[in-house]
Amino acid sequence: MSNHPDISRYQTIVLDCDGVVLNSNQTKVDAYYNTAKRMGGTDEQAQAFVDYHIKLGSIPRNDKIRYYITEIIKQPFTPELFQEYMDAFTEILDETLMTCEVAPALQDLKKKSAQAKWMMMSGGDQEELRKIIPRRGLGDLFELGIYGGPTKKNEHLAHMIADGTIQMPALFIGDSRFDHQASTGAGLDFIFVSDWTDMPDWQSYCKQHQITVCHHLELEPNTGF
Repeated sequence: MSNHPDISRYQTIVLDCDGVVLNSNQTKVDAYYNTAKRMGGTDEQAQAFVDYHIKLGSIPRNDKIRYYITEIIKQPFTPELFQEYMDAFTEILDETLMTCEVAPALQDLKKKSAQAKWMMMSGGDQEELRKIIPRRGLGDLFELGIYGGPTKKNEHLAHMIADGTIQMPALFIGDSRFDHQASTGAGLDFIFVSDWTDMPDWQSYCKQHQITVCHHLELEPNTGF
């Protein structure tokens, strides 16, 4: 798309976290790999875990860890083993989320969209995000709150549209197939942020669905794909 998106028309702006607000997609990839290795997995099992994570995109980690246990290492699923994996993943991820890059244009976009209220909506763990985002000095940007897993984004959106938290027109800024499907399915406009995404073959997907693509939160149109 060659024109700048008109941010001034929205009452609500929903931002994904990984790959949009934080340059953390590779951080998440590494966390899945290192969690598998710490818990005794082989290189091949760890890579299969990463591949499944990338395939599912912005789906909460609970589903991915359950799949890893039952389908990749083929162990009986128990709440105790599941919690061991969750704890290992959280510990590995926490340190890196505190150091990864914040989108440089985040504060500028907030000023440009002063008429809108913001919320963060991530596939990451909600409790974890509600600790980390304020520690990164970003908590005040999201007046409508910070939401994440294990509840899926489409479920969050449906609930918050129904209770009036999300006022229309609304915009979702994300970097995955599920971001697009969940937001447009709920009636929100969507912008795809390309430069930090880890979505395979995002170019053809965005062309197929005629999605507005921008490099970063400067919302400069990416017309070169």
